[in-house]
Amino acid sequence: MKVSIAESWQSRLQSEFDKPYFRQLAEFLRQEYSTQRVYPPGKLIFNAFNQCSFEEARVVILGQDPYHGEGQANGLAFSVADGVTKPPSLVNIFKEIQDDLGKPVPKSGNLERWAKQGVMLLNATLTVRAGQAGSHQGKGWETFTDAVIKLISDEKQNVVFMLWGAYAQKKGAVIDSRKHLVLKSKHPSPMAAQWGGWFGNKHFSQANEYLESHGLKPIDW
Repeated sequence: MKVSIAESWQSRLQSEFDKPYFRQLAEFLRQEYSTQRVYPPGKLIFNAFNQCSFEEARVVILGQDPYHGEGQANGLAFSVADGVTKPPSLVNIFKEIQDDLGKPVPKSGNLERWAKQGVMLLNATLTVRAGQAGSHQGKGWETFTDAVIKLISDEKQNVVFMLWGAYAQKKGAVIDSRKHLVLKSKHPSPMAAQWGGWFGNKHFSQANEYLESHGLKPIDW
């Protein structure tokens, strides 16, 4: 599998690409993409990295799996392509932004505009079979994305990490909270949100306040 990833990440992650686990993952993906319907399209697997350089990254939002419905996944966690109906979790994210910052809910669920401002929208697993949630878990992606999180934590300062739900919070254990802001809440999925702990978390205003307090540009959510 040809890796198409921005140079700012390529140079820092080359040691991961050279490890046996990633070579096995690449072989697995070659087989999957040639015999199954897999999301996102191959050219968008590393979209989160290509839309947000290492240098620009100042907020990291952790997701789990790409969406597994037709035309949904675009390589950015929680994001969907233009013209695609917003999934329930994304609807709840926009509701919280509206309550927190007074911003109207946008027509499109495409979060590329966040990525271009320095929001790293990172899924733990970067690919999935159509209609089969979790089908590419345990194949090596989690090891790779753990390395990405540790790289950001170790080599950058004053990054905001948003960890929504138990899975993201466990994955964020490698983050150094002494030099970064770690925000935790329930997951925005309807099932989790209805029990409380998502709405009213004010993560988006907290992120901007933290960034501005460290001389960094806030995100236009």
